[in-house]
Amino acid sequence: MTKNAVVSTSLPGPRAKELLERRHQIVPDAVSYGIPTFVEEAEGARVTDVDGNTFIDFAGAIGTINVGHCHEKVKEALHDQVEKFIHTGFNVMMYEPYIALAEKLAELAPGEHDKKVLLQNSGAEAVENAVKVARKYTGRSGIVTFANAFHGRTLMTMSMTSKVKPYKFGFGPFAPEVYKAPFPYAYRRPEAMNEDEYIDYMIEQFQDFLIKEAAPETIAAVVMEPVQGEGGFIVPDPRFVQAVKRLCEQHGILFVADEIQTGFGRTGRYFASDHYDIIPDLITVSKSLGAGMPISGVIGRKEIMDAAGPGELGGTYSGNPVSCRAALAAIEIIEEENLNQRAEVIGQQVKDVFYDLKEEVDCIGDIRGLGAMVAVEIVSDREKKTPDKEATAKMLAYAQQQGLLVLGAGVYGNVIRFLMPLVITDEELEEGLSIITKAVREVWSEKSQYSV
Repeated sequence: MTKNAVVSTSLPGPRAKELLERRHQIVPDAVSYGIPTFVEEAEGARVTDVDGNTFIDFAGAIGTINVGHCHEKVKEALHDQVEKFIHTGFNVMMYEPYIALAEKLAELAPGEHDKKVLLQNSGAEAVENAVKVARKYTGRSGIVTFANAFHGRTLMTMSMTSKVKPYKFGFGPFAPEVYKAPFPYAYRRPEAMNEDEYIDYMIEQFQDFLIKEAAPETIAAVVMEPVQGEGGFIVPDPRFVQAVKRLCEQHGILFVADEIQTGFGRTGRYFASDHYDIIPDLITVSKSLGAGMPISGVIGRKEIMDAAGPGELGGTYSGNPVSCRAALAAIEIIEEENLNQRAEVIGQQVKDVFYDLKEEVDCIGDIRGLGAMVAVEIVSDREKKTPDKEATAKMLAYAQQQGLLVLGAGVYGNVIRFLMPLVITDEELEEGLSIITKAVREVWSEKSQYSV
């Protein structure tokens, strides 16, 4: 079988090293990078760098490329739109792609109720605007998020984010009236509890939270990732999600699903909320919606979205027509190529490979996920569940040197996460899994020998 991943230089290679030197001279070091090289071209689930090295992509631009790099349908839509006009500003002169995308998102989103859609540029902007809309509609100011959550890097979304380093450290003071509620992390539950007891306990904890930490009548919205992304692909039990939704309804609090990373095929559904049999009041979307183009949105109940007055929502580039066309093409691709179903197949294959590997090595603590949003948690002691950040970093570096783009995550920095394009071929998927499993074996073996 011809290899899809070929790395013939060190990383960085000669050309990438030159660019890296220029980068360090002009770009702040605070802008991080996952692999020390520069892309030359990309297609499907493969990326070629400036030194001719080819990588299989298991990172997908952090979950942005579910339909793959440079899909022909997306390129055709972009070229067609650029030939007509690039931007007029929807607040100045409107254009049909914005309307067409809004209609499509409202059609796909959970619930049969009337919906309206606001388009923005980035995930953080979508979350910010969901907060604005929720506050306007309810007349309340409090916002509840959860431990381990990630919602963005702006002042408001940074305040809503849980992980301190590197996202919040030294950047305070933060936005007021943002409260962090406990969130179930089944793998790290107390040993004395079984899973059902733990979920009961976490529901009680949330109920207590609304007594001890945040008065419900002051809370505008609860914002939840259906699967926590940066937190380590933590999947809450449906009973917990449904209980939070019921409590929101009981107290007149809006339930906001942050579907920025989970949306558009990643979990085997257009929206991960469908896994929990709930209908959010507001949904934020971005990432793979645009197939690589910057676009985001807020989808919500009509009466909620109409609470703000003229001129109170929007932005210069919000809902850019080129990005709207890319998004419409991406949704077409998901439908025509059955990528929701493909995500289920990919995710199960990833899990099966690591279930087998877990029998062989002791460093795999947990394997979890929905659809193709899968994560593996690395530990130094399986009994104590001790996070092993150092070993995880070595595994990622080894995999990258062998030609696999793959990223870490988790509040402890010990999670390997998989966000491969859903158009990945079986051969690319198999080869990529072979590389990452070899990386795990090699690092575990080296560490085992050293400890002996």
